[in-house]
Amino acid sequence: MSREIHSDHLVSLHRGERGVITVKADGELGIYRGLGIAHATDRALQMLMTRILARGRCAELLDPKLVDVDLFFRKMNWHSDLKRETAGLSADARDRLDAYVVGVNLVLSRSVPWELRVLGYRPEPWTIEDIVLVSRMIGYVTLAQSQGELERWIVECVHAGVGAEHLEALFPGQLAGLDPELLKKTRLTDRLVPDAVRTLASHTRLMSSNNWVVAGRRTRSGQPLLANDPHLEINRLPAVWYEVVVETPERYAVSATIPGLCGLLLARTNDLAWGATYSFADATDSWVERVKDGSVLREKQWAPLRQRVEVVRRKGKEPLTVTFWDTDNHGVLDGAPEDGEYQLATRWAGAHGGARSIEAMFALWNAKTVAEGMRHLGDLEVSFNFVLADSSGGIGYQMSGRIPVRRPGLSGLIPLPGWDSRNDWQGFHASADLPRVENPESGFIVTANDDLNHLGVVSPINAPMASYRADRISELLGTADQLDAEDMKRIQHDVYSKQAQRFVEIARPFLPDTADGRAIGDWNFEYDARSEGAEAFERFYAKLVELVFGPVLGAETVDFLLAQTGILTDFYANFDRVLLSERSPWFGGKTREEVFAAAASAALTGRPVPWGQRRGVVLSHMLFGGKLPRLAGFDRGPVTLVGGRATPHQGQIYRSAGRLTTFAPSYRMVTDFAVPGWESCLAGGPSDRRFSRWYYSEMNDWIHGRYKRIGPIRP
Repeated sequence: MSREIHSDHLVSLHRGERGVITVKADGELGIYRGLGIAHATDRALQMLMTRILARGRCAELLDPKLVDVDLFFRKMNWHSDLKRETAGLSADARDRLDAYVVGVNLVLSRSVPWELRVLGYRPEPWTIEDIVLVSRMIGYVTLAQSQGELERWIVECVHAGVGAEHLEALFPGQLAGLDPELLKKTRLTDRLVPDAVRTLASHTRLMSSNNWVVAGRRTRSGQPLLANDPHLEINRLPAVWYEVVVETPERYAVSATIPGLCGLLLARTNDLAWGATYSFADATDSWVERVKDGSVLREKQWAPLRQRVEVVRRKGKEPLTVTFWDTDNHGVLDGAPEDGEYQLATRWAGAHGGARSIEAMFALWNAKTVAEGMRHLGDLEVSFNFVLADSSGGIGYQMSGRIPVRRPGLSGLIPLPGWDSRNDWQGFHASADLPRVENPESGFIVTANDDLNHLGVVSPINAPMASYRADRISELLGTADQLDAEDMKRIQHDVYSKQAQRFVEIARPFLPDTADGRAIGDWNFEYDARSEGAEAFERFYAKLVELVFGPVLGAETVDFLLAQTGILTDFYANFDRVLLSERSPWFGGKTREEVFAAAASAALTGRPVPWGQRRGVVLSHMLFGGKLPRLAGFDRGPVTLVGGRATPHQGQIYRSAGRLTTFAPSYRMVTDFAVPGWESCLAGGPSDRRFSRWYYSEMNDWIHGRYKRIGPIRP
């Protein structure tokens, strides 16, 4: 049974028995008006909080202690050109955005989340500019920021005395242009970490995900199958994603959307389906700038920095006036001119985009084929790996993103002299040159944040995640025929680690005759809740990282890196490359076998416990998380998180910038073109309202791997 929650002359909205809203309209304008109404009805708090963050107004509206958060977002300067960017939109795109904005404001005019009213905030109307701003914030903080932070971590390693030979072992072939003496002279005004530990404290909640698509000749139905499970934070409420069904008399779409954005981000229509993972393509670079008297050196001349003054209001306190310094084409200077002769400036390729992405997302509504979908998705300015399938049986893969063209031989990982124009970006790569493939001979395509450069004319990925997840999924798909949706679900829940298998093959001769050693020796390499082998292996792996990297980076630094940052979470492929090498400068003259033996002897002296015993995470409310008694019901759980860093069902828990965070399947979807719609489960529920029955309604099904079917009401 469905219940009508809104109806007017353009659109009607009905909530189904699982809480998902269906938007019905006679045309596209009604669809986007309805999407705005649905978002504001169920996720107004999430939308408004996201906008407060993006505009750098947390200290003003929420808590004066959040001034550092505001300074971070003000420094990005994403709001300065919003009107200019939206002025370039086509009339059709603007009409659709206007319809969405009208829908949002219709709801906000009637009701504002009580949590914000208690704080004294009366929100301004939602605008088209807000849509672009939120898209920029999500594109950087959730995705691209990690690449810039990795570059900064390399600089911090140089400052700490890590030699070029050691860095080359971590980043082989990626260090062209490295000038250690110049980097040592560069002042890091914005250090990412406490000086005491000198490593990276990531602020990002990176999207690391799986998606794959299977051609009909390999499926039971004879039609393509597509699966996607974005790995994001699951220890937060509300859920990141918002599901919706939209229908006109001729067309329908089932979609996972992000509230505040007017687009069908992951979707299935009558004709086309697409799912996304993050690509790890590098669209963020830093340059070493030589600064003097408010100017930066360009070739042999001095060019003035642009001074930008921002006023950060603070609740109950005097406003704070801060000055940022923008370069001509290298982004924002780390500090002020007086902070040092050599400083970093950083630029993200998507910082001032948005219009092109909006046009591309709208075009997908009427796309019929994989080739059309690839063309439109390739125009998105944030970099994703998209897999696609169509109703005619086609499958494909397309990387998106505004990827800089760099001088040949440069990877983008190393900050280079800003005064040498040869180090400037030389435009952006065409989407047709990015990694892509259509209807491969294998009959399937898998992406899992791994290295896909071989599929492109150019190679935009310089620091991918390890290929363990992609290899495991490909193995499972490649050894079976007549695949169906149930097979896709089993793969999404697979907790087998090819990483652990590889390490144990080397370590097996050195496993001690202890309970720990026997648990690893008898282990099936699965990270299920009962596995004692997984728990013992993780202690061995941590000790191995400590013994190899600690003597160079420092033991405290490595401890912090393992427990408090996302560096190993995001870029563990680079560290595994060293650990699995037969010889490495990081081994301090020892062989790999000697290092493995030492780690096994030191770590495997006790008795393991089941993996799930230490894997409980609480889902915290985005505003009141941890601030109210658990009985109040804003925080839920704990939930036992199975899986590991390298399993298809990824399950990572670590602390980032002082807070607990996770990588896990925030959403799971599977679609078979033999039937309309898709099957899905969400880590949370449709609503951000604590007292709604839909606040946490899907979590039990998510835990137990149960999926619901959603699709069009009309045939």
